[in-house]
Amino acid sequence: MATTKQKKLKRTPVRTKRLPRGENGGVELLLIQSVEHLGKQGDVIEVKAGYALNYLVPEGLATIANDHHKRMVEKHKAKLAEIERERQAELRKQATEIAKQSVTIEAKATEEGHLYGSVGATEIVAALKKQGVTMAAEQIKLEGVLKELGLYTVKIRFSSEVEGELKVWVVPAVGDE
Repeated sequence: MATTKQKKLKRTPVRTKRLPRGENGGVELLLIQSVEHLGKQGDVIEVKAGYALNYLVPEGLATIANDHHKRMVEKHKAKLAEIERERQAELRKQATEIAKQSVTIEAKATEEGHLYGSVGATEIVAALKKQGVTMAAEQIKLEGVLKELGLYTVKIRFSSEVEGELKVWVVPAVGDE
């Protein structure tokens, strides 16, 4: 019988960098993408080592939270906050411009002033478009449709923080009998 000699493989231990530990003993990671039930992009989170090494890091959802990455995220967040402040200032400016305007909507009505139909957000958007103001119907916040002739103050939502008001005149249609 012929004997085959097998070479003994020498196992070298795998040395990995020690992962940064958080206050609760978990691994500190920086989220690259938002993960549901965990956090938003740029958040520093603490998870168990297995979840970090087997899912979050290999899938590219998170990276090790070292000081360099944290500083970069802080700079990025500061830049985003500045852009958001400028956007909010522009929206406030638009809100004051809209408040100076009013729109007139013609509608068929009875002699008592009750409309045959109603005036809703789509009619207000169409009237604003005629004046050169582009707006989505979802931005117009009505407490209900307008069913009578008269002057109404309608709220317009530009963002979660900025709201404006618009005067809407509902008048009888010309040639109404």
